[in-house]
Amino acid sequence: MADSSTSDLETARRLRLIRTSKGLSQREMAKRAGVGSGTISQIESGSTQPSVALLKKILAGVDVNLGFFFSFELKNEDSFYFPHRSMRDLGSTGVSYLLVAGERRNRKLQMLIEEYDVGADSGRAELSHEGEECAVVIEGRLEVTVDGQSRVLGPGDAYYFSSILPHRFRNAGDTPCKVISACTPSSF
Repeated sequence: MADSSTSDLETARRLRLIRTSKGLSQREMAKRAGVGSGTISQIESGSTQPSVALLKKILAGVDVNLGFFFSFELKNEDSFYFPHRSMRDLGSTGVSYLLVAGERRNRKLQMLIEEYDVGADSGRAELSHEGEECAVVIEGRLEVTVDGQSRVLGPGDAYYFSSILPHRFRNAGDTPCKVISACTPSSF
């Protein structure tokens, strides 16, 4: 059985990984959970161990259940290499967003392997957020719409734009589309 200090540090690390993988500040996570603004900081620093009830409340605020929290594999945050099978999929039906180095704290860069099924898109609403993003199409055809201007890109074609501009992506081909993208600052 692990001693209490080891358990405190594991809980701290797990909570920090969940929070950073969702792109949240400690304050935003606390707000979503309905807890005091210093609570997340105290848990992540290991200075306090949350009760099961408090931990469940915090995790419910970010749609994570207690079983997953204690069962996902902790990885070395300082790893330089990320096997494909270890990347977390942040996508939804028809779209896969595999996040590179998702467990790394304080990432400045977000890198994704994006895969769009035939006809799939990034959603009805256009996206807009701080930063810049760029990508290279690896396979298939991707329609990229930025600030009302659309272009269909094929293998080897790329895009780069300010993410504050409204944008949207759609597989415009009859085969799956694969894209390698980067965004800064990280939004996931």
